[in-house]
Amino acid sequence: MPPSATHPANICYHAHTMRVAFCYPPIPSAKGVPLLSQNRQFQWFSRPTAIYPVVPASAATLLKNRGYDVLWLDGIAQQLSPEAYWERLCAWKPEVVFLETKTPVVHFHWRWVQELKQRLPACRVVLAGDHVTALPEETLAAAPVDAVLHGGDYDFSLLAWLEKRPVSIDLAALPLIDRTLTRWKDYAFSNGNFLQTPGAYIMAGRDCWHGKCTFCSWTTLYPTYRIRPVETVLDEVGMLIRLGAKEIMDDTGSFPIGSWLHTFCEGMIARGYHRRVRMNCNLRFGALHEADYRLMRKAGFRMILFGVESANAETLARLNKGLSPEQIVQGARMASAAGLDVHITLMFGYPWETLEDARRTVALGRDLLRRGYAATLQATWLVPYPGTPLFRELKASGQLLTENWDAYDMRAPVMRSPLSEADIRRLISEAYRSHLQPQVLLRQAVRALLHPTYLQKSFRALTGHLRDFRQSPSIT
Repeated sequence: MPPSATHPANICYHAHTMRVAFCYPPIPSAKGVPLLSQNRQFQWFSRPTAIYPVVPASAATLLKNRGYDVLWLDGIAQQLSPEAYWERLCAWKPEVVFLETKTPVVHFHWRWVQELKQRLPACRVVLAGDHVTALPEETLAAAPVDAVLHGGDYDFSLLAWLEKRPVSIDLAALPLIDRTLTRWKDYAFSNGNFLQTPGAYIMAGRDCWHGKCTFCSWTTLYPTYRIRPVETVLDEVGMLIRLGAKEIMDDTGSFPIGSWLHTFCEGMIARGYHRRVRMNCNLRFGALHEADYRLMRKAGFRMILFGVESANAETLARLNKGLSPEQIVQGARMASAAGLDVHITLMFGYPWETLEDARRTVALGRDLLRRGYAATLQATWLVPYPGTPLFRELKASGQLLTENWDAYDMRAPVMRSPLSEADIRRLISEAYRSHLQPQVLLRQAVRALLHPTYLQKSFRALTGHLRDFRQSPSIT
């Protein structure tokens, strides 16, 4: 693990010639395509989908700017076969390999590291991510890794480990990400968050100013919320516009609010960016007023993603969402009235929810879509990741069914629930079918007049999600 982040770094700018590879090896599986990079909840997708990993890309840029020789090799996004991936990596002969891992694929990565050490015995391996942050000793004992990075600031901690010095974290000091080095266009098209492509990802902060949801694995990576300077983020938006991006998703857990948000929106308008690119972000209900949403729309924002999770007040309280069902409806109404597309996320499979409780969540999603308060929804299976308060609670109460990490991939229950596996799959399917209501289809048809490819993309996304949660085959 890296040294403590409480000590300042002795920064020196001498050149380095070390070869460092940032790797996402392909993970062949009958389950589908792994949605691994930059993802809070791992899932197998039936159609290729890739999310640009902002923090690892920042790490690659930081190293390159300090003289390291850097290779960006994402075999999942580039759809490489394992054979082609090994050929490219071994031909480059890295001295250090960086891997971002997650609970459902950590066993695969342990095996992959073992093979890497056989092929390139002198290569050192560094693992990072929420799973190894929660359980570092497990990985150090199970695989021949040379280091496990604790926390989510991979850019600073990896550099500190390479240069054998204390970690010093200053988001304001980070260079703008080298998008060419990190192959941003590999992630710019096959992503459901983008209405217009090519699209790009940024992060204005790390990670969520609420930071208390008991199921969120990223609270283990970023326990303290920090924000980048407004002008730096605006400069990044301008750079992406010049590269040709038509839409930008800010993937901060909760986008900054208050004076930072107002200054950012005013800057988007003053620079004319609001006419050249659409912005999307994650936010929380109950934080903004209608005037804030109107300002965001004026500044070029198109879509806001809100985590609803459940329609039941008891569940929201147990998850520490700091939110009421009434605030959900009110916030969705205000944001949609301002002209923003509201995307909501729902979760199913809570150990304490009955079938009636879960159906209330489906009904809320259907109602928000029918009334036009939400444009789209996403439904997933609750997974209690190691390191989260939810995992600790369920383990202490004996409600976990397994600690075989391969099973934590949203394909089958890993905790006790009043609902059967078939119930949960049916509920998720019903939630997605809410998009087929006549009122929703009519609004989609109107939108298709402005964006001819919209209906095709929406249909592919809907059918893809329905396939993702169909009855799973037995896979060993």
